[in-house]
Amino acid sequence: MSVTPAPHIDGQRLWSSLMDMARIGPSPNGGSRRLALSDEDIAGRRQLLTWTDALKCEWRTDQAGNLFIRRAGRDDSLPPIGIGSHLDTQPLGGRFDGILGLLAGLEIFRTLDEAGITTQRPLELIVWTNEEGSRFAPAMGGSGVYSGRLSLEAFRNARDRSDMSLGEALDHSGFKGSLTRDDLPLGAYLELHIEQGPVLERKALPIGVVSGVQGLRWYDIEFTGDSAHAGPTPMSYRHDPLLAATAFIEAMRETVLADVEGMSRLTVGDFQVAEPSRNVIPGKVLLNVDVRHTDEARLAELDGLLRDHVAAAAEREGITARVEELWHMPVTRFDTTLVDDLSAAARAHGLDPFTMMSGAGHDAVNLSYVTPTAMLFIPCREGISHNEREYAEPEHCAIATQVLCDAVLRAASRP
Repeated sequence: MSVTPAPHIDGQRLWSSLMDMARIGPSPNGGSRRLALSDEDIAGRRQLLTWTDALKCEWRTDQAGNLFIRRAGRDDSLPPIGIGSHLDTQPLGGRFDGILGLLAGLEIFRTLDEAGITTQRPLELIVWTNEEGSRFAPAMGGSGVYSGRLSLEAFRNARDRSDMSLGEALDHSGFKGSLTRDDLPLGAYLELHIEQGPVLERKALPIGVVSGVQGLRWYDIEFTGDSAHAGPTPMSYRHDPLLAATAFIEAMRETVLADVEGMSRLTVGDFQVAEPSRNVIPGKVLLNVDVRHTDEARLAELDGLLRDHVAAAAEREGITARVEELWHMPVTRFDTTLVDDLSAAARAHGLDPFTMMSGAGHDAVNLSYVTPTAMLFIPCREGISHNEREYAEPEHCAIATQVLCDAVLRAASRP
């Protein structure tokens, strides 16, 4: 296999592009606010297209509004190598989450163009619709439709807080297409992203090669008891769902902390008392729970323990409980050949190809079901993400983009 030598990317140009994009949908404290298919998200797409139009790239969209920007190869009959991520952000998000992966791809396109390099396979720079899920749930929606893991109907029927459907927003965006995965096949997919955690920074490493993504399960848990007056009702007569909810949380926390490898995760993202009043024993409590692990068997075990803890807490308080699993994303293992490509590129630049599992879900998870996939991480300051204070060092952005460029050239040279 003949591999084209990788030219040097322009780190300053990459950084300038990141800062230019951050001016579209700025949030009050230096972050970004480009909710999926909002005016700001659409403006970001159009800015990206302005940049790629200057490179004579062509673009298409599929039924989910995913944007595919093609750089032609020597043999356009071959499935392309995809480089992608997302433009949408959290309501008060950062300047690097998602967009780094897209603008790294743009920088690769620009660098290859300047060097006069045409890869054997074509390349596709891909913007996935509604990755964050902050305006329309579930997250990773566009890549879910592309991969077939989410139906187009469910995707379009998702609604925001104003009761607008995602389908309505897409229809008005100018990016609704008619193509499907059959029209837009990929030979492989690579994604660069900030880590969104503290591991790389604490290890003082500029990059991490991602071998997979931990699995997760999302639950809605409802504890239902009896409302009663706080004064006349003795403690021993009460059927208090709040006490059951807190007992469950503490029991589940102890279970997670008992994991000697430290791979278990528990988050209670929302805790609501129905019709709360200071002097009324609650009648119902609702929890939103997120459980994660890097091993699928262990994740299944945590599922069973969670249900046991819910039942035990409800029995203790003499109430009823209901557990609804909303989402199960199994543990994902990425393609070993692409992981090796990224590792070899890192070593060629004198870097330790530290391999790690991702703690967060990404579009790459969905892509891994339909094409060989791998990811590359860089540190983010203090591990902070989904936050206006999110920050990545310019030199880390540059070296990761160089490693990504090398790996893309290698993958694009394969027959």
